[in-house]
Amino acid sequence: MKPGLTAGLEHELKFTVTHRKTVPALYPESPAFLDMPDVFATGYMVGLLEWCCLELVKPYLDWPREQTVGTHVDFSHTAATPPGFTVTVRARLEEVDGRRLVFSVSAHDGVDTISTGRHERFVIDKAKFDARLAQKAAP
Repeated sequence: MKPGLTAGLEHELKFTVTHRKTVPALYPESPAFLDMPDVFATGYMVGLLEWCCLELVKPYLDWPREQTVGTHVDFSHTAATPPGFTVTVRARLEEVDGRRLVFSVSAHDGVDTISTGRHERFVIDKAKFDARLAQKAAP
C-alpha cells in the first residue's frame, strides 16, 4: 500500500441504471426473477457500492499487484430505482486496520436514498491470491 491510505478519504461514483441491471436481468435462469419488477436489482447495487469503494482505494495500491476483495457487506436497499435514473454512490474510508479496510457507503437515485451501510474489503497480493485459488480448484 502507498502512503496516504487513511481514514477520511471519500469518493463519489455515478451510474445510470439500464434494463440490464434490473431484477429480471440478475438471474434470467430464474422464472421468479423474470416476473419481478423492472427495477435496479439489489445484487447489482451491492456491486456498485463495492465499485465505489474500490475506486476510492485504488490510487493508494500498487495496482495491479495489490488489489482488494470484499469480505463483508451490510447495506440497506430501501427504495426502488427504475431504469434511466442515475444513482450517486458515496463511500468514505472509516478505518484502516492493516490490510482490512472499513467503509461507510450510501446511494441516492435523485429522488430517494436507496442504500446506506457499511462495507469491508481486504488488501490482497494478487499473485498469492491466484495461487491459493488455483490450489483450491485443483482436484
